[in-house]
Amino acid sequence: MLRNKSALTLILFNCALLVWPLTALGDYDPFDTERHLPASSLDKKNDSSACHADGKLNPLTLADVVDLTLCNNPQTRAQWASARAQAAQLGVSMSSYLPTFTGQLADSHSRSSSAGTTTSSAQRSASVTASYLLYDFGGRAAGVENAQQLLIAANAARDGVLQGTFLSAVQAYYTLLSVRASVQAYQVAETAAEKSLNAAQARSDAGTATLADRLQARTAWSQAKLNRIRAAGEAANAQGTLANIMGLAAAQPFELVTPTDEAVAEQDLKIEQNIGKLIADARQKRPELLAAEAQIKAAEAQLAAANASGLPSISLNGALGLSKASDMSNAVRSQSIGISLSVPLFTGFKNNYQSRVAQAQLEGKVADRDRIANQIALDVWKAYQALLTNSQALVAANDLLASADQSEKTISGRYQAGLGNILDVLTAQSALASARQQQVSALYDFKASKFVLAQAIGQLDLTMVQKNN
Repeated sequence: MLRNKSALTLILFNCALLVWPLTALGDYDPFDTERHLPASSLDKKNDSSACHADGKLNPLTLADVVDLTLCNNPQTRAQWASARAQAAQLGVSMSSYLPTFTGQLADSHSRSSSAGTTTSSAQRSASVTASYLLYDFGGRAAGVENAQQLLIAANAARDGVLQGTFLSAVQAYYTLLSVRASVQAYQVAETAAEKSLNAAQARSDAGTATLADRLQARTAWSQAKLNRIRAAGEAANAQGTLANIMGLAAAQPFELVTPTDEAVAEQDLKIEQNIGKLIADARQKRPELLAAEAQIKAAEAQLAAANASGLPSISLNGALGLSKASDMSNAVRSQSIGISLSVPLFTGFKNNYQSRVAQAQLEGKVADRDRIANQIALDVWKAYQALLTNSQALVAANDLLASADQSEKTISGRYQAGLGNILDVLTAQSALASARQQQVSALYDFKASKFVLAQAIGQLDLTMVQKNN
């Protein structure tokens, strides 16, 4: 029996020597926990070409804007780091299924004096202890389940941030295009107002127009100039905002590819979808709801672990030791192995309150899941209504622009021929400038609203960029 115990403790000692070099490697992943980090379709962390900004800043397509945003935005990097941390936490929980080894070395010296006699002694010892949890009524399994569900939640949260960042980039892109188009529209209006001012000046010199006509024309020209200056300022702010979203300095200069065909096909403006189905799809695909469901399962596992903490646990323990004193010729060896039963008889009601905490947290997670589900339904409803509104607004804005353009040409032609008055011309030019602005805004609002609806139902991906690039 003693020989068997010695052999077993020697085996434990050798295992400890083999495992120790691996534990010294801080980046070693024996459980391969990072395989639980599935790559998102929007994840650019491994695409060095997509993440390389040099040479891509002039000019940028919508796809380039999205790529740079997903690569460089600090929020996406933070979420990736958080998911990796949770994957490592899963490894912490899984380690409870392996034995633990502890090594200890001691070297002590002592000296004593008595009646003029001094004596000294030394004591050296080395020991290795091992412990392995055999059974704990499911507490260990509950801890692993909790970590796995929290990792699922972290992955879903990462997907949600990626989609939100994607949408922010798209909205900032269309905002910049819109305000730049507004600048161009105001430049056209300013040019037209200047022509009207010159015409009023000529008619005033010829005596066919009053001083009031000339002053009104100058006022309109000054107003058009002011509108153009303000629009240029908004364009500068929009460019800085987009640069910031892409992870660049706000002052970083870049250009966008000029859209070649901004017309929207008539069939694309017909929005006919089942809102109930959209909401049902969103509740299946939205990362936020998937994360909330995983949080509930994690809370259930935490409750099981809290309940198990008040139950007995069975462990296998072993030790191997060697000690030698300076005045002894032979070393003293010791070996031990045994099974221990640990029963928490009384912990000051700690276990009771841990279970109450876990139960309350579970109820909170369920309520949070329900809140998110309701919010998702509202998000889909608002996004769908916005898409409907913007599609109808674009049709009306196109009609308004065509009508205002024809009206301005007719009235300006009459004034150039010496008919009509300057007030009619200025009114027509102002209406045309406003129509151009509204048409541009309606166009880009409609394009952006399609992405908003896709994000609301959890279907935002890079294929949409390819279709709208």
